[in-house]
Amino acid sequence: MRAFLLVVEDDPAQAEGMRRYLAADGHDVLVVHDGLVALEKVRQRPPDLMVLDLMLPGLDGLSLCRVVREESAVPILMLTARSDESDLLTGLDGGADDYLTKPYSPRELLARIRALLRRTHGRGDDAATVLTVGELSVDVARHTVHCGGRPVECTRGEFAILAAMAARPDHVFTRPQLLTYTNGVERDSVERSIDVHVLNLRRKIEPNPRRPSRLVTVYGIGYKLTAGP
Repeated sequence: MRAFLLVVEDDPAQAEGMRRYLAADGHDVLVVHDGLVALEKVRQRPPDLMVLDLMLPGLDGLSLCRVVREESAVPILMLTARSDESDLLTGLDGGADDYLTKPYSPRELLARIRALLRRTHGRGDDAATVLTVGELSVDVARHTVHCGGRPVECTRGEFAILAAMAARPDHVFTRPQLLTYTNGVERDSVERSIDVHVLNLRRKIEPNPRRPSRLVTVYGIGYKLTAGP
């Protein structure tokens, strides 16, 4: 599918390489090198997806990610030269949907973008699917979540986890299994990123996040979604 992509990268050579590769795949690509300029562009014309470098002048990538996430549901793929796990988890916690650690291959970049775009626009066989588990309702077509009748704002990673688990209530998912839903492709990753998503979801759907009764830990295995109290 053709999409409008915003690439936010302060390295002109890398940015141009991405632009050419993504344009060759049929996408409309806008490149900016400054965080403040990127924020202005997002507000003027929200992209279908934003590729966001962590290190930026004007406004750093993490701060930009948080501002954009507060204002819209634009899918965000974060790029970082840092491989420290805490930096990656901070990026996901700030609202990024996925990340790539430099150096990366153009093919992997394109695969991640395609995966995020597929999750954004959904598939026809999901179009009429509303998944209900207790007081939790996940509308796959509209990409909305309600709990006890109130709307729940979710990042795309959080929504992917809820949709997968709501389709199989009481089924225990391992972290590697959940990673395949949040990342869209099989790959080595930071499994603790799932713990971050689960922690955030518990804050949003649990009556008492410290004593979860809906998104439950199965020790030594992973997590399951139940009807709750």
